[in-house]
Amino acid sequence: MTYISITEQESNHNHLEQKSVHEILTGINKEDQTVALAVEKTIPDIERLVTGIVERMRRGGRLFYLGAGTSGRLGVLDASEIPPTFGIPGSYVIGLIAGGDEALRNAVEDAEDDFDKGWEDLMEHKIGRDDVLVGIAASGTTPYVIGALRRAREKGILTAAISCNPGSPVSEAAEIKIEPVVGPEYVTGSTRMKSGTAQKMVLNMITTATMIRLGRVKGNRMVNMQLTNQKLVDRGTRMIVDELSLNYEQAKNLLLLHGSVRKAIEQFNNGA
Repeated sequence: MTYISITEQESNHNHLEQKSVHEILTGINKEDQTVALAVEKTIPDIERLVTGIVERMRRGGRLFYLGAGTSGRLGVLDASEIPPTFGIPGSYVIGLIAGGDEALRNAVEDAEDDFDKGWEDLMEHKIGRDDVLVGIAASGTTPYVIGALRRAREKGILTAAISCNPGSPVSEAAEIKIEPVVGPEYVTGSTRMKSGTAQKMVLNMITTATMIRLGRVKGNRMVNMQLTNQKLVDRGTRMIVDELSLNYEQAKNLLLLHGSVRKAIEQFNNGA
């Protein structure tokens, strides 16, 4: 497939500075409505990736996200949300961004242009054949990501790329290509908009489906969530009330004693 940088194409909207606030917002919203449809077309590729991740995680493998700029931040964000949501160690899903943690808040000059640094960052975590690497690059041209994907694939590691440009270099470097083509951005070239939204949707699907398949959800509930605040304690308590028909205080005491909804229910049913 010939590579065309769709994300760099001219916006479908012009003279933005002359528009009213309402016109700007409705224009952005109109563009955003196309994102879910673009992501839907990638479901077969996401399914293939999730199947591979689950298989490897059951053998003790990990999931790595690697990106730069907005793409890297989205990977780090998704990775950081998994431990509190599903109650697994932070070492299971790891997000890496070009330029390191400093780049989460401030642009680090030239960090994404180093072909070797991505692989070097992965080697610090001792990435291996049971792990999975997902490279994230809306433009599809980020050297930091391309270099890491190529090296990982050479080593027999399952690789996937998320890009909003079909046939991009980052897609060609990966075994699995996930390409939600969202079209030109409302502000020309601003991939933090539709492209970023599409990437976040894909990441949500990858990790949520993976955690469900690994048994971290029961019914439709986060029974392994970490009890990091009162809102989550209340939510977990109400889950136990519904499941075991206890009163609120009994359920709360049981939850706090055992530390998670799943453990509380299991211990109660076992007579502990």
